[in-house]
Amino acid sequence: MRLDGKVALITGSASGIGEVCATRFAEEGARIAAADISEDGAVRTAATVTGAGGDALAITGDVTSKADCERMVAETTDRFGAVDILVNSAGITPRYVSADVPFDEKWDRVIDVNLKGSMLMSYYASAKMKEQGSGAIVNLASIIGLVGYTHGHGLSDGFNPYPHSKGGIVQMTRDMGVAFARTGVRVNALCPGFAYTALTTSLTEDADTKARIEALHPMGRLGEPIEIANAALFLASDEASFVTGTTLVVDGGYTAQ
Repeated sequence: MRLDGKVALITGSASGIGEVCATRFAEEGARIAAADISEDGAVRTAATVTGAGGDALAITGDVTSKADCERMVAETTDRFGAVDILVNSAGITPRYVSADVPFDEKWDRVIDVNLKGSMLMSYYASAKMKEQGSGAIVNLASIIGLVGYTHGHGLSDGFNPYPHSKGGIVQMTRDMGVAFARTGVRVNALCPGFAYTALTTSLTEDADTKARIEALHPMGRLGEPIEIANAALFLASDEASFVTGTTLVVDGGYTAQ
């Protein structure tokens, strides 16, 4: 097993890529701390892992809260004795913030969850990892952290905080990767293309919009969460022992055009 005996703390584990990372990592022998702002969601994911014969802990917390992030790491180490892997999968898009919220407050909310949340979780988890002398952090960025939204599809007016937050994660990954390189802690990012998750439901539920987005990918389809989770598994495993400070693009050819 590729993660035998490892402890993986995964935020945003109630759904989408985070949930699939939790179950996939457990299949490879990891003990799972399933963290999410939704208590029911975290419990459900942990139950799925334990129901399949794995070992899991459900943790409820808000990644925008410094106290919650510190506690989530502490609860993981209290239960399992270590935190070997952190997957920062918690994230939102402005489509899931009320339209009544002013644009600057919407920007703050998305940046807080996506970028600040990843930073805070990494801050506390990396401290434990440095004590251990080893660890792997996998940040969920996006292809939209590498390129702008395709012109003419109405996904951004230049002030959409989602690409701004994901671009920040890419740069944070580089900086942490270099800073931690001699501590035994590796930091990498995944940049998925559009995939079938709760964050894209509002786009994929409309047939015309879905078709337009599929056409942006040379493979002619969107990604599946398991395809992203398998890439995260590689970065979290010892197979990626000489990989740090980089981004792994999993996008069906989107950014190769």
